[in-house]
Parts: sequence; C-alpha cells; structure tokens
Amino acid sequence: MDPYDSQQTNDYMQPEDDWDRDLLLDPAWEKQQRKTFTAWCNSHLRKAGTQIENIEEDFRDGLKLMLLLEVISGERLAKPERGKMRVHKISNVNKALDFIASKGVKLVSIGAEEIVDGNVKMTLGMIWTIILRFAIQDISVEETSAKEGLLLWCQRKTAPYKNVNIQNFHISWKDGLGFCALIHRHRPELIDYGKLRKDDPLTNLNTAFDVAEKYLDIPKMLDAEDIIGTLRPDEKAIMTYVSCYYHAFSGAQKAETAANRICKVLAVNQENEQLMEDYEKLASDLLEWIRRTIPWLENRAPENTMQAMQQKLEDFRDYRRLHKPPKVQEKCQLEINFNTLQTKLRLSNRPAFMPSEGKMVSDINNAWAGLEQAEKGYEEWLLNEIRRLERLDHLAEKFRQKASIHESWTDGKEAMLQQKDYETATLSEIKALLKKHEAFESDLAAHQDRVEQIAAIAQELNELDYYDSPSVNARCQKICDQWDNLGALTQKRREALERTEKLLETIDQLYLEYAKRAAPFNNWMEGAMEDLQDTFIVHTIEEIQGLTTAHEQFKATLPDADKERQAILGIHNEVSKIVQTYHVNMAGTNPYTTITPQEINGKWDHVRQLVPRRDQALMEEHARQQHNERLRKQFGAQANVIGPWIQTKMEEIGRISIEMHGTLEDQLNHLRQYEKSIVNYKPKIDQLEGDHQQIQEALIFDNKHTNYTMEHIRVGWEQLLTTIARTINEVENQILTRDAKGISQEQMNEFRASFNHFDRKKTGMMDSEDFRACLISMGYNMGEAEFARIMSIVDPNRLGVVTFQAFIDFMSRETADTDTADQVMASFKILAGDKNYITVDELRRELPPDQAEYCIARMAPYHGPNAVPGALDYMSFSTALYGESDL
Repeated sequence: MDPYDSQQTNDYMQPEDDWDRDLLLDPAWEKQQRKTFTAWCNSHLRKAGTQIENIEEDFRDGLKLMLLLEVISGERLAKPERGKMRVHKISNVNKALDFIASKGVKLVSIGAEEIVDGNVKMTLGMIWTIILRFAIQDISVEETSAKEGLLLWCQRKTAPYKNVNIQNFHISWKDGLGFCALIHRHRPELIDYGKLRKDDPLTNLNTAFDVAEKYLDIPKMLDAEDIIGTLRPDEKAIMTYVSCYYHAFSGAQKAETAANRICKVLAVNQENEQLMEDYEKLASDLLEWIRRTIPWLENRAPENTMQAMQQKLEDFRDYRRLHKPPKVQEKCQLEINFNTLQTKLRLSNRPAFMPSEGKMVSDINNAWAGLEQAEKGYEEWLLNEIRRLERLDHLAEKFRQKASIHESWTDGKEAMLQQKDYETATLSEIKALLKKHEAFESDLAAHQDRVEQIAAIAQELNELDYYDSPSVNARCQKICDQWDNLGALTQKRREALERTEKLLETIDQLYLEYAKRAAPFNNWMEGAMEDLQDTFIVHTIEEIQGLTTAHEQFKATLPDADKERQAILGIHNEVSKIVQTYHVNMAGTNPYTTITPQEINGKWDHVRQLVPRRDQALMEEHARQQHNERLRKQFGAQANVIGPWIQTKMEEIGRISIEMHGTLEDQLNHLRQYEKSIVNYKPKIDQLEGDHQQIQEALIFDNKHTNYTMEHIRVGWEQLLTTIARTINEVENQILTRDAKGISQEQMNEFRASFNHFDRKKTGMMDSEDFRACLISMGYNMGEAEFARIMSIVDPNRLGVVTFQAFIDFMSRETADTDTADQVMASFKILAGDKNYITVDELRRELPPDQAEYCIARMAPYHGPNAVPGALDYMSFSTALYGESDL
C-alpha cells in the first residue's frame, strides 16, 4: 500500500503509519511530488500575494504554512510568532498542525520538528494530508467520496472517449489522453481531440497542461517528460493535479447533479404510487387472513384425548411458527410502508395518503387486536387443558423462552448506554437523545414485568424440585444482575444528557438573545449608513438647519448605540467563555443569525467614519444656503420696489388715457414725457436681471422675501412699454380722426364723456351691452340686425368689446357718411334722369376711368334679375356702395 493512502474511504483523511518509517520514496516520485505540491501550494498562495520556491525550506518557519491554511480554509489561525529562533518556528508549525487536526485529520508521525528541520518526506506527507483534506475529501459523486469519488468522476467524464480507460491515478494517465478528454468533455473548443494519438503521449500531455494553464487557470504541476520517463507516475501528484480539474469543472458537475435530483424526484413519485398500490393489496390480504383466522381461534370444541389436544397444540404452534410470523412481518411492513409513504409525501409537499375505507392502519390494528385477543384466549384454553400433564416441562420451556427474549432484548444495551455521543451533539440532537432515552426508560420499565416473571418461574421450578434447577438459578441470577446494571447505567446516562442539555440550552438562549439584539442593531446601522450616505437636496436655509438638527440628534444617540454594541458583543463573549470553561464541543455557529461580531464591528466603524463626512457635507451646504439667502434678499428688495412702481405707472397711464384734461395734443405730450421717464427706468430692470441670473446659476427656485418673480417683472415691464406705446398711438389716431373728420374738441370731449360713462368696468373698453346702452342714450333706435351690423363695424374681430378709438371712428363716420350718401344718391338721380338707371357707357363717360371701372366692379354682384342689361338701377347702386341699411 502506498504510504500516503488511507485505510478506508470513510477514513481517507488519516495517513497511515508508513510516515513513521523511512518512507523510501522513489526519486522520480519525489521529484513529481515536489513539483506538483509546490505548484498546488502556489496556486493558493498567489491569492495572498506570495509563493514558495523550495517546499521543504519555505515552510520551515511555519509562516507561509499558516498563510496557506488560512487561504484554503477561509479561516483565521492563531497569531504567528515573528521570531527567528527555532522555538518560534516550531510554535508556528504546531499551530498549523493543530489547525489541521481540528479539521478531523489524524496526523501520524508528522511532528513540527521534522518540518522545521526541512525533512522533505515529512513535509511532502504533510502537504499531501492538506491536499486530501481540503481538495479531495469533499468530492462526492454518486454516494462515493474522496479518492473513489474523484476516480468515479473521471471514469464518468471520460467514458465516451476512445483509448481512455481510467482505472487508477498512475499509469491510466501516462498517455495524456485522460487529461485531454476531461478538458474536451467540458470545454470542447479548447482541444481538437480527434487529432490526438495514443502513441504520442508527450504531445498529449503538453497540450493538456498548456491548455489547462492558459484557459482554465490550473497551474502546470508536472512535466510531461517526468510522467513519460517514469514506469509508474506518482499517484499523489496525479490525484492532486486531477483534483484541480475537478474543481475547475465543478459547475458542470452541479448541473449534472441538478439533473439527477430531478430524476430522483420523479423516481420518488413513482415509488410513492407503487407504495400506495402495495399498501392497498397488502392491507386487503392481511384483513382477509385475519377474518379467516379468528373463527379458528375462537373454536373451543374440546377433544377427548391427550393426543388430540397435543395435536391442537401442535397446530397452534404451527400457526405461531409458520402462519402468524409472516403476517406479523406483513403487518409491520404495512405500517412501515404507510409511515414511509406519508413521510415521503410530506417531504415532497404532496397530500397525505388516505387508504380505502376500512383499510386504515387503525382498522388493521383493531382487527389485529381482535386476532391477538382470540389467540390469547385460545392459548390459555390449550394450556389449561394440558397443564396437568406437562406443567414442569412447560414452565421450563417458558423460562427458557422468556430468558432468551430478555437476553435478546438486552443484547447491546449496556454498550449503548455507555456511549458518549452527547459530547459532540447539538441542542436539538441532545433533546432527541433525551427523548430516545426516555423511550428506552419506558421500554426498560415495561421489561420489568418480564424479569419478575422470569424470577417467579425460576422460583416455581425450584419449589417443584425441577431437575435442572442449578442451571435455571444461574441463568436467572445473571439476568437479575444484568438488569440492575442496566438500571444504574440508565440513570447515569440520563444525568449526563440532562447536564449537557442545560449547558447547550444556556448557550442557545445566549445565541437567541444575541440574534434578537443583533438583528435590530444591524438594521439600525444599515439604516444609519444609508441615511449618512444619502444625498440631500435643499433649497432654503431652514431645510439645511433641519437636516443639521436631525444629524446632531443622531450623533447624540451614538453613545447609547455603542453601549448596545458592547452588550451584544458581551453576549457573544459569554458564549465563548462557557465553551472554554466546560469544554463544550460546538458543532456550528449561531443558528439564529448570520450576523457575526466582526460584521457588527465593521459596520460600526463604517458608521463612525461616515459621521464626520456628513458633518462636512452639511457645513458646506449650510454655507451655500446662506449665500443663496443673501441673493434672495437682494433680489427681493429690488423686486419689491420695481414691481409696485410698474403697477403704479400702469394705473397712471390708464388714468391719463381716460381723463379729459386739456387737448389731445396736451395728453400726447404728457404721455410722451411718461414714456421717457419709463425708458430711463430700464437700468434698474437690467440690474434686477443680473441678480436674477445669479439666482438661476445658484439653482434657487423660490424666494419668500418677495411675491414678484423675474417673469412677473419682465411681463409687467413689457406690458408697461406696450401700454404707453399703444396709448400714445391711440391719442395720435384720435388726433388724425379729429382732423380728418373735422370733429371739434368739444365733440371729442362729448364722445369721451359718453364713453367713460358707459365704461362701467373702467377698463378703457365697453362690452356689447354697455355699447348698446350708449347708442340708445345718443338717440339711436335700432333692432338686433342693425346693432349686429354696427358691432361688425366697431368689433370686426368679434372680441365682444369696443375700444374708444373704434367708438370715435364709428361716431365720426356716422356724422360724415349721412351727408355724403345723400349727395351721392342725388347725383345718381341727375345722371339717370327719368329712366331711373345709368348705363355702363354713361358711367365710363361721366367718371374718370379708374373710378368708373371700380364702380362697375362693385355693382356686378348686386345686379338683380329684373335689372336692365348693361345698366345699374338706383336700388342696386345704393346697395353696392352703402349696403341695404343705408337706403
């Protein structure tokens, strides 16, 4: 057997005692192990930023050995000694060996002194033990593990490949096809397997090793020449190398495991359905057998001869020996199948199985109880009948039967009671052991009657002077002594279980208390970190002051939070103290939470780091908001002056346009002076625009110091400029209208007075009803059609209002058009004469060409059906020029 191999699969991690001998390694094997183990160690040490060059030299001080164990286990070892003396090196190596031993590895003949002295064989043996424990032990394939599991995995993966037959971890790999097949099975794009030849192992090995190193991150642990040049490659080196392939392809293995799991679920469903069918059939058969058997047991017909009674007894014994035991087994199997089926269904989240009516387990138990009741009565009847003839033999047989049953029951019970399985059990396992022990105590108490019966039978046999009394007495005494010993061991085990339960319950309560307090504290820290890192957007000094106040209140809670943290860590320390004091072997971590003290401390430190950052951010934001507040006040002070000024000027312009002080020329001069004063106010508007630009650049969106926004100021300023310009324009138009129509100043004043009177809303415009009332007051008598015509003249855009300018235009037109229309129509009658119409030629002769053609074009649409061709009558002429209402 190879010195590194273990004795059994389940004890694979325990090196054999061969390490205690000279370990005469083949030099080629030693070379392969050196290279392989060094590469394997470096593949893990590089994660910590270091490596080894000489495996027996670089591990002598124990520092890199401890670092290697921390990397591959993910756990922290004890703090190493940094001294250079031999005692420091031995201490470090011992810490590493103790850690290996704590993982369930039995180290035989490997001591710290040999490692410190650079013993290459011991060093290689130690590294092989580490590889077994951390790289091979956890490999599990189809109920096999460790070496057998790894071998089975290789066989499964390479089965489809030609010329590959993996039977071991030495010569099966010499041709290199096994390595290439593993890579091709999982990454077929990396190797063209069809081009590989079995007679070219050097190319095969180099191809596999180079591809694994380049694409799979598996370091080159062996040289192809070393494998080919060795009759039998080193098994440890090959296993180590192959295990790296296994772990590299573990993802594919997990997928295969998932598929197997689905198949298992389907198989379980099929098995459950078969169990249901088997239960129904077995229950029917058993109930039918009980139905047929009970009448036979209830038959009490006596026989006249002893021979017949003996035959009945023989028949009954046949029943007991031959007929009933299979049925007992069937009943037991039935209950087992039922319980197994229900358990499988429950574990599969399936509804519980409900047997057919009358075939429940309780129905079978009731029928069986009736059977046994009938059986008991039948047996008693038989015994009473033949007791006179075979009393002594029967008692002796009865004694032997009961003694055998009792001895069979007690077999192994003493060893079971002396077990110390509770020392490594969890709390739930301890409680289960207590329940099991209570069940055993109940069973023990139930067997008390059997022991008393055995003693009573032995006593009766003695009283009847049975010939083999000495052997009966000796057997009875042995049974009684064993019974007393079982009672003592039972009490001792109960005390040990209860003591262990109390310790584990205390630890469990501390775990629970830790979890209850750690969870909210952890949530508080996470919330605090989230709040402290949360970005804030504020727009006022009050908002940032509110955030600052809230932050100060939060900082005030930190001392209490630190006390809570220390209390939580104290609970964890209390658990550690109990474990160390009472040497409790804890099987795992806190079952109630995954929050560790290290995690709590880490988050607490993070919170403490975030607090000053939050302070700085709040201070900077406070300074920015103070600057913004100054900008708001500066803008508000100017806006509160400019806004009312604009409003006042708008009102003054309105009054000027409405009031009748002086002539229109005086009003025009006054308005132009106002326009000049308004234009001179523009620099203040520009200054306010500059302040507004600073506010926009500072992203200030509101200002409590003023109700005026820059948009309001702009709109007001533009309205002010527009209003003064429009008002000036209106006065200019009024002057033009006055001069063109020959309207006197008194008429203009009268028109203004009428307009202002009926401008009830004082908006400078009359609505349609106000305009109607104004016309009526001036003597107009009109219907709806006439008023609609007038509104179309004064309000051509149909806005529903009449301006003063439109009112003046209408009034001046009405005054002037009346005379003009009468004069034009009188001229038409002179030209027409008695015929009452004018021909086109007459128009062209009497009027200038352009005006004649204009008049002809205007008349065409009004040329009625009864008119004279080529002529225009009086009605058509009047309608064409003035409309129907002007007639």
